[in-house]
Amino acid sequence: MKPAERERLDADVLIVGAGPAGLACALRLAQLIHANREAAATAGLSAENIYVLEKAREIGAHQLSGAILDPRALRELLPEFERTAVAGVSDTPVREDAVYFLTEKRAWKFPITPPPLRNHGNYVVSLNRLAKWLAERVEQAGINLFTQFAGAELIWENEGIAGVITEDKGVDKNGRPKANYTPGYELRARVTVLAEGPRGSLTKTLVRRYGLDGLNPQVYGLGIKELWEVPAGRISPGFVAHTMGWPLGTRIYGGGWIYGLQQNRISLGLVVALEYPDPQFDPHEAFQKFKTHPLVRRLLEGGTLVRYGAKTLPYGGWYSMPRPYVDGGLIIGDSASLLNAQRLKGIHTGMKSGMLAAETIFEALCAGDTSAKALSAFQKKIEQSWIRQELWPVRNFHQAFHGGLWSGLLHSALQMLTGGRGLRDPWRTRPGHEAYQRLDGRGSPPPRFKGDGRLTFDRLTDVYHSGTRHEEDQPCHLIVADPNICVTRCTTEYGNPCEYFCPAAVYEMTEERGERRLKINASNCVHCKTCDIMDPYEIITWVPPEGGGGPNYEGM
Repeated sequence: MKPAERERLDADVLIVGAGPAGLACALRLAQLIHANREAAATAGLSAENIYVLEKAREIGAHQLSGAILDPRALRELLPEFERTAVAGVSDTPVREDAVYFLTEKRAWKFPITPPPLRNHGNYVVSLNRLAKWLAERVEQAGINLFTQFAGAELIWENEGIAGVITEDKGVDKNGRPKANYTPGYELRARVTVLAEGPRGSLTKTLVRRYGLDGLNPQVYGLGIKELWEVPAGRISPGFVAHTMGWPLGTRIYGGGWIYGLQQNRISLGLVVALEYPDPQFDPHEAFQKFKTHPLVRRLLEGGTLVRYGAKTLPYGGWYSMPRPYVDGGLIIGDSASLLNAQRLKGIHTGMKSGMLAAETIFEALCAGDTSAKALSAFQKKIEQSWIRQELWPVRNFHQAFHGGLWSGLLHSALQMLTGGRGLRDPWRTRPGHEAYQRLDGRGSPPPRFKGDGRLTFDRLTDVYHSGTRHEEDQPCHLIVADPNICVTRCTTEYGNPCEYFCPAAVYEMTEERGERRLKINASNCVHCKTCDIMDPYEIITWVPPEGGGGPNYEGM
């Protein structure tokens, strides 16, 4: 297909991603413009010329988290929210904390909740609802929100970026234009903000092109979540429990959560660090087993599965933060590795990074200088803010658990006593897929988990409950550089881990005419990007499908 003639639109600021960080950035920019009208007018800056792109069919549809909200950043952004709008943001305030260590049949409750997991003053929220609520305020401020548009390519300029090109719409699976073909837009901006969440495709490209990597490579966790409606009286709204141990044991980093919501609903899930040694370990199966524990089973039996989802999260912390600025561009939120792995929270730090980015952008545009030197003020603002105060003491936290749970607890205690230093500082790490141990043809593949259809489910049933929908006749957005590796080396050396790590049954090894081949069920994809992270040969690349496709995490 010949290069398309694209319509060009020019913006002052372009924000890619309408999650908490991107929306906080947009809203803070609008506040600064309103409060400094003369300076904004002199700089030619207006709220109407700030664009926010979101690849989902509607705002919030791709937003997934547990989620416990530390309201610190939201209080700063909208001081009145707790007086006037808590119901629009929160499902319930946290009323009780608990931490359990699980074996297969028993649960031991910690007599004291560890300080990082105490949630007094925090809220249990639906990240989907929070994003919608923030988006309403962004639009009220005059900013343009565009849903169903994905950033497909960066526009390169000098030593930085000058905007993005959105994906072409109406292209068939062979790359040919259909009757409804529409070329993507060329969106140019004085400053482009990447707020794509974990493993953003544009962020990944930008970091690699300009060598923006942090001291450590980024490492990730995979969170798998279900929303249930249960009989009345099973759980109190505001009850928050976290678990460790079974079904992950003490060698795989991760744990479960159980949050009591209003209207007899429960948010529960399991997070697994994507750095486990067994290439045929199945995180989705582990989550289904988690629900069979007596502690969880008695809450769910007789209930109904409402919604399912899965998403990765950045565990790397301070030492995995990429340099967050280039000429004409900033990186914020989960794309910038701002999750506090010890507290299991990142919404507040992501929002704060968006607010600091907005202040940096406003100052740069008023000064007429959007070079990397000018935008480097963003990193200084992070280092002078409470983001650093919170993340620096836990800079080695996740790495401390590489040797297992017990040594990790010991190391993390030492880190708490030494301001985060512990016995090693910095504690180096490696990409998660390098943790795989080769099978080299040993053993037969484990049987696939089927579920009972009431408490536990297979992956296809769960995908149905994710609301995932894609245009079927479009190019595959999961690009495998060399499919031959999948049926030769990967089969022998690692037993095709893509069949196990994907929580949506996207990858399937099949036999056709006596030949083994990889089948990609791209329409199942829930956009978690685990495949882009855990492929042992790094030959799978996740790129955005046609805008509007993907899951629908309503209420999640």
